[in-house]
Amino acid sequence: MNLVIVESPAKAKTIKKYLGADFDVLASYGHVRDLIPKEGAVDPARSFAMRYQAIERNDRHVRAIAQKLSKADTLYLATDPDREGEAISWHLYELLQERKQLSNKTVHRVVFNEVTRKAVQAAVANPRELSMALVNAQQARRALDYLVGFNLSPLLWKKVRRGLSAGRVQSPALRMIVEREAEITAFQPQEYWTITADTIKDKQPFSAKLTQLAGEKISQFSITQAEQAEAAEAAITQAARGQLLVQQVSKKQRKRNPAAPFTTSTLQQEAARKLGFTTQRTMRVAQQLYEGIDIGSGAVGLITYMRTDSVNLSDEAIAELRDHITQTYGADHIPQQPRRYRTKAKNAQEAHEAIRPTAVAHTPDQLKAHLKAEQLKLYTLIWKRTVACQMIHATIDTVAADLQAGVGNLFRANGSVIANPGFMQVYQEGKDDAKAADDNERRLPVLQEGEQLPLSALRPEQHFTEPPPRYSEASLVKTLEEHGIGRPSTYASIISTLQDRDYVELEKKRFQPTDVGQVVNRFLSSHFTQYVDYDFTARLENDLDAVARGEDDWVPLLEKFWQPFIERVQHTDLNVTRSDVTQEKIDEQCPKCGATLSIRLGRNGRFIGCTGYPECDYTRNLNEDAASTRPEAEQVGRDCPKCDSALVYKQGRYGKFIGCSGYPTCRHIEPLEKPKETGVTCPKCHTGELLQRKSRRGKIFYSCATYPTCDYAIWNEPITETCPQCSWPILTIKTTKRRGREKVCPQNECQFSVPCPEST
Repeated sequence: MNLVIVESPAKAKTIKKYLGADFDVLASYGHVRDLIPKEGAVDPARSFAMRYQAIERNDRHVRAIAQKLSKADTLYLATDPDREGEAISWHLYELLQERKQLSNKTVHRVVFNEVTRKAVQAAVANPRELSMALVNAQQARRALDYLVGFNLSPLLWKKVRRGLSAGRVQSPALRMIVEREAEITAFQPQEYWTITADTIKDKQPFSAKLTQLAGEKISQFSITQAEQAEAAEAAITQAARGQLLVQQVSKKQRKRNPAAPFTTSTLQQEAARKLGFTTQRTMRVAQQLYEGIDIGSGAVGLITYMRTDSVNLSDEAIAELRDHITQTYGADHIPQQPRRYRTKAKNAQEAHEAIRPTAVAHTPDQLKAHLKAEQLKLYTLIWKRTVACQMIHATIDTVAADLQAGVGNLFRANGSVIANPGFMQVYQEGKDDAKAADDNERRLPVLQEGEQLPLSALRPEQHFTEPPPRYSEASLVKTLEEHGIGRPSTYASIISTLQDRDYVELEKKRFQPTDVGQVVNRFLSSHFTQYVDYDFTARLENDLDAVARGEDDWVPLLEKFWQPFIERVQHTDLNVTRSDVTQEKIDEQCPKCGATLSIRLGRNGRFIGCTGYPECDYTRNLNEDAASTRPEAEQVGRDCPKCDSALVYKQGRYGKFIGCSGYPTCRHIEPLEKPKETGVTCPKCHTGELLQRKSRRGKIFYSCATYPTCDYAIWNEPITETCPQCSWPILTIKTTKRRGREKVCPQNECQFSVPCPEST
């Protein structure tokens, strides 16, 4: 009788059907031992001896394993093929040995990258011994995390507030998010202008951007003021005389190769971009697909192991993929030689495989009836990416046309056509913070050098540079991987810990540091600089990988880390006060007593308060402009329509606005620019007039004057014409690059649109 141990019951159920009647399969339900949850679990004085105890909730599963083992001759430890899986097997082995339940038993370690009949049976036929190198790497990681947590977290409790924690890997990740926020706060937008020429050929309108003015090359900041843009527009209009000359047409052909198959990191990134999955959700669903799902003929593991940083594919998998592509898309859709990929990740475990379907014949359409919605979405993503990676490149024809508007003035129009989609007909990789489709993505009409085109319009457009975007889950995982911080199995836990500790919050799927997160990061960056340094953290990960490969011993690694770290903890404890951490003096005096003001951390977040507290109780909100509390605020010259107090100019989060000087008693506010009248009656309430307004981001829209009584609003300019199709009281003027200027019905369910001449 043989007993096989895996982590989860789902995996046990799948494996059971691949082995004969001589095998029984049980689950350990994850780890069976862990460090004792108190000080002294890791003893630096005794070569970092680690004190473990059985995990109470899993003790009944260990007893069940022991009971089955008493009737078995051989024990197969078949946990996951990474250092965490190796550690689970070792802990179970140690626990059973302590209980004297392994006498006269043969113990084997087996690993497989996919839960399929062939892989499982091959692993059982070729067992190995436990790898102490992998076990020691996991022990070293666990000891490091314990030593950092049990020494830094109490320090945070004393210096900031109770309930906080610091982690070896989470702290550099927090630093990334806080530093990005600081970049955004310090960012000063720069104004610049572009000038676009609209033209048409063969009833196909298109546009071109100004690249040369009066013989001078135009860069991003060549035109930075409205006056310059107006002067350029006038000069071009006079020189062009209503015509554009096609001076040069350049045609090129470029190739785009498919992305590599998924690693843990790229799967998490792509699932966040395309499916909106969190990293935790991605890993949970991937675990289900790996462990096995009943697809009508019993449980089958549908994907290979989902914690990997390798992009390798086995020869067998590549042959299967090439055969499927040939049968489905044709022999001309596979390259002559199979594609081989190399990972960019540091110290990747190339012995593993990338994440791929265990059988490409299991298409998403075939599995649709057997998978939950989220399982099908993730499996489809993995299946398509894997198939695409072995297909031919995409061939794209690009066109660039230089259009002359008088002597010395050039406009550039770009376009592209997909000549052969290749892999793109199956899958295209997403991008972080992707902009709207640029000029290269559109198609141009056939242009001939020397021909004349009409200059339909010149459009000077104002722009402002934008700050770097906040991190999304996808971009944060990508950046962590680029810096070598953490490993495939840790990204999800890093992110969830930051959120659970209330160090960051998700705002529109972007990470924003909380006030507590800002203070904790400032404390760690100031007093534990080395330990939140990206390079230091990455080097420590590399050292752990060296232990896993059997190249280094784990105890010297811990000794090298421990002494400088504990000395820094003790020094900070003695020499840094709570006020040093929770208060940050600013260059401003208290208007009440003249003492210095500081940014302070309170129960409800950060605020500005007087350092003379408790003698002086002056406070204000952190984001509140100090000028708004001063009597010298610039007056508008008219009174508030609500309370007759003077109206003043104020500065808020979204820029300057007009507000009542009687705030907070009166909360009347107005935009700097008064809404423009359109003369069009609101089609919803039939009483208010639609007014032209600007959104917080400067985009023009039209809404009812009676807001908030009526909330009707549209983006396009309204006109008083009834829709001939649905009888809605108004139409709108909409202009797009593809279709030009049109009259369209604003009702989503109505598709009415007709061309609209400029004179309308």
